[in-house]
Amino acid sequence: MYELKWNLGILITACLNIIQIHTVPYAPDLVGSYCNQPDGAVCCNGRQDSCAFPILGTLCYCDAFCEQHNDDDCCPDFLFACADGPAPVYEATCPHKGGTIKAGKTVWDNCNSCTCTFLHNRTELLCHQPHTCLMEKRIIDTVNLQGIGWTAKNYSFFWNQTLDKGIKYKLGTLQPERFVMRMNPVRRIYDPNSLPTEFDAESVWPGDVSGIVEQGWCGSSWAVSTAAVASDRYGIVSKGRQRINLSPQHLLSCNNRGQQSCDGGHLDRAWMYFRKQGIVEEACFPYTGRIETCNRHYLDRCPMRHLKKTNKYKVGPAYRLGNETDIMYEIMKSGPVQATMKVYHDFYSYERGIYEHTDLSIVDRTGYHSVRIVGWGEDRGRKYWKVANSWGTEWGENGFFRIVKGKNECDIESFVLAVWPELEEY
Repeated sequence: MYELKWNLGILITACLNIIQIHTVPYAPDLVGSYCNQPDGAVCCNGRQDSCAFPILGTLCYCDAFCEQHNDDDCCPDFLFACADGPAPVYEATCPHKGGTIKAGKTVWDNCNSCTCTFLHNRTELLCHQPHTCLMEKRIIDTVNLQGIGWTAKNYSFFWNQTLDKGIKYKLGTLQPERFVMRMNPVRRIYDPNSLPTEFDAESVWPGDVSGIVEQGWCGSSWAVSTAAVASDRYGIVSKGRQRINLSPQHLLSCNNRGQQSCDGGHLDRAWMYFRKQGIVEEACFPYTGRIETCNRHYLDRCPMRHLKKTNKYKVGPAYRLGNETDIMYEIMKSGPVQATMKVYHDFYSYERGIYEHTDLSIVDRTGYHSVRIVGWGEDRGRKYWKVANSWGTEWGENGFFRIVKGKNECDIESFVLAVWPELEEY
């Protein structure tokens, strides 16, 4: 009998402990929509156990019974959601950029729109349809900590932009078709050992190598690099007599057969148009980085500065260069060449040094870009190409970048083209 009373006492004590636990009122600042659900208040008359929500490992109630008999079981928002009581005075926030934002407020976090949202008993900054951003702090910090031969930078003009937009509008060269890739490279006769370890077309031909272009948010690298390479070669091959700046906008607007303007273009078709139709100088058709009307009648009336019979400049057939030393020899003899490279996510953040692709992106999305190789060199035993980009002078090394040479880094040595300008006779 004594043992039965003792066991009953333990049971009563345990029950009282449970009751004590459940009679502790829920703190009013337990953030979350319980009774006050997004689709409307969930409040029940009488006693309905289904009118409950999980909280702190147990249930809180939104039925009238919880208030009449034991209001400690009511959900924190029961009073103002179900009984028109005063709303809680607490203010829920989310941390953001060293500060806080109020619950319900939407802000931009890099390239994503995010809202401070209630999630049961907490708040969280949730991004709507999250995108991979062009500038990713994780990539920049990792590159700079690894000491891999180049440094990265967070460019403000790329901030808030998505990687998809960067691929579409900061590149713009469509992959060559298979039959174009089978184009046989030209063969040059020279002694590879006679080639210098360093060469810079800008220094050798001052005034003849065109400057850095800002292509804007237009996938026009196919047109910009084509016009720039031709401009360089007109000045160099003519020994400065025909220094010109040719119009990439002419190609962008008028070379539309099989081309996609600001959505990309093929290099072989650009050079074919250049060869057969010719293009005018930049002053006649200035670059806007947009799709402009091709007014051929207007272009035919452009002034002729260097030309006698026509106002359009033409080139011979484009030819391909097959290997590292052929590219070097061609640049040294006739000027910069055009190269197509595969662009990875980390390249957008390049600031200085000898670029080599790192596998840091969380997505495997790439695109193709056309650039000008203007020289080469060595730095602490590492060989590099000096390359002119078309993202303005605030990017990279004053608009240029250096990339590992001799290893076909990012396919930059796979499809390299050059042309011979059709010069006026003097």
